Amino acid sequence: MENYETLASFVINVLFVTVLGWYLITNLQWYDYKLSRVILKHHKPLWHVFYFILPFIVYHTTGKFFAIFFIFAVLPSIFIWHKRLDKKLVLTWRVKRFLILLISLVLFQDVLCTLKDACSTYGVFMPLALAYMGSYLIEKFLFNVYKKEAKKKLSEMKDLQVICITGSYGKTSVKNFVAQILSEKFKVYATPRSVNTLGGIIGDVNNNLPDDTEIYVCEAGARQSGDIYDITTFVEPQIAVVGKVGEAHIEYFKSLQNIISTKLEIMQSPKLQKAFIHTSVTNEPHEKVTFFGDEISEVHADLNGIDFKINFDNTSLELHTDVLGEFQTMNIAVALRVAKSFGMNDEEIVRAVKRLKPVEHRLQMIKAGGKLILDDGYNGNIDGMLEGVRLCSLHEGRKVIVTPGLVESSDELNLKLINAINQVFDIVIVTGALNSELFDKNLKVKNKILLADKSSLTNVLGSQTKAGDIILFANDAPNFI
Repeated sequence: MENYETLASFVINVLFVTVLGWYLITNLQWYDYKLSRVILKHHKPLWHVFYFILPFIVYHTTGKFFAIFFIFAVLPSIFIWHKRLDKKLVLTWRVKRFLILLISLVLFQDVLCTLKDACSTYGVFMPLALAYMGSYLIEKFLFNVYKKEAKKKLSEMKDLQVICITGSYGKTSVKNFVAQILSEKFKVYATPRSVNTLGGIIGDVNNNLPDDTEIYVCEAGARQSGDIYDITTFVEPQIAVVGKVGEAHIEYFKSLQNIISTKLEIMQSPKLQKAFIHTSVTNEPHEKVTFFGDEISEVHADLNGIDFKINFDNTSLELHTDVLGEFQTMNIAVALRVAKSFGMNDEEIVRAVKRLKPVEHRLQMIKAGGKLILDDGYNGNIDGMLEGVRLCSLHEGRKVIVTPGLVESSDELNLKLINAINQVFDIVIVTGALNSELFDKNLKVKNKILLADKSSLTNVLGSQTKAGDIILFANDAPNFI
C-alpha cells in the first residue's frame, strides 16, 4: 500500500509540474519570453491565480488528497483553458528544450527523493525555477551562436543593400510595398509576415534569406528603448525608413517622446546613406534625411481603391492602386521615395503602384456568401481603424463591425473609435473583455453584442449577418488579451 501511494505521488508530481510548466511557457511565448512582462504586464492576471498560484498552494496544503484535486480540478481546468485559446502554444525548438529540461529535472528530483526517502512532499517550485533559469542560459548561448552565424552570412553578401523600416503605424505595409515595387527591377527579399524582433530577424537571415538577394527589406519593431538600436547595429541598413509615430504600445514606453527616441535609434546604423522620416516624428534637418508625408494630394479613396497625385523631385505623378485605405497613400509615398533612390523611373513606378497587392489582413477585401468582408485584423492603430469605418460608411447595405477595440492604447483613443462606430454601424460585436466595459457604456448602436472571447464568433456572425452586409474585422487581439 505504501509503495502504491509513493508511486502515485511520484506520478502526480511529475504531471503537476509539467502542467505548470506548460502554462508558464505558453505565457512566456505570448510575451516574447520576458518573465517580467508575464508577471507585471499580463492582460489577464487572474489567470495566474487560478491556473498557477492556487494549485501551487493546494498542493502544499492538502497532502495525499491533492491527487483528487489535481485529477478533477487542475487537469480539466487547464485542458478547457488551453482548448479555448485562439493562440495556442507553438512547439518551437525553444519550447521543446524547456519542456525536456523541466521533465528531466523533475524526474531526477523525484527519483532522488524516492531512493533516499528524504522528502515528505516532492518539490514543485525548484524544478520550475531551475528549468526557467537553465532554459534562459541555453537560449542566450544559442542566440549568440545564431547571431554570429547570421552576421557572418550578411557580411559575406558584399553587394547586399539593406532597407530597415520602423515606426508606430504601417511598418508591415511599407515593407510590403517597398518589396513589391523594387521587385519590378531587383532580386528582393523581405522579412515575412510581422517578423520584426531581433531574434526573429536572426532566424530569418539564417534560414530563409537567399544568397543571391540584392535588396533585403527588414521590419524593425520595439517594446522598449534599445530594441531598434539592437536591430540596426545587427543588419546595418544603408536605407532607413521611420513611418508615422503615435501612441502604439504607450503602456511600455510611458510617453510619446520615448517612442520617438526609440524609433530614431535607426539613425545609428554605421552604414546609413539615406533616411526617410515621416513629419510626425521630427522636423530636425539632417544631411541624410528626407521628410515625407506632405507630398500627397487629390486623394479619392473608396471601396474600389485609391486614386491620388504625388509630387516630389519636381515631378507630379497621377497614380491608382487597388489597395484600400487613404492612409496607405503615405506608406506608398515613402515606398516610392525608396524606389527613386534605387534609380527606378516614373514609368516603372506608375506600373508598379498599379500592380500593388493589399497586405494580408490589412483592409483586405474578401467577398463571400454575398457579404463584403474587410479584413483589417492586423491593423491596430486609430488612423487605420477610422479609415476602415469610413470605407464601410460608403456601403449601401447594413454595416457590421467586429473588434476588440484598440489594444495597448488609451481610453481616449478608444472613445474616438466608439464615436465613429456610433455614426456608421448597425451591429457591433465586441470581442474580449479588455475594452468591453468602455464599449458597453458608450455604444449607441441598434445592436451591440459583447463576447467574452471569440469562441462563439462564427455562430454569432452566422445568425446576425446576411447577404448584402459589409463586415469589418477591425483589429484582432488574441483572447489572452
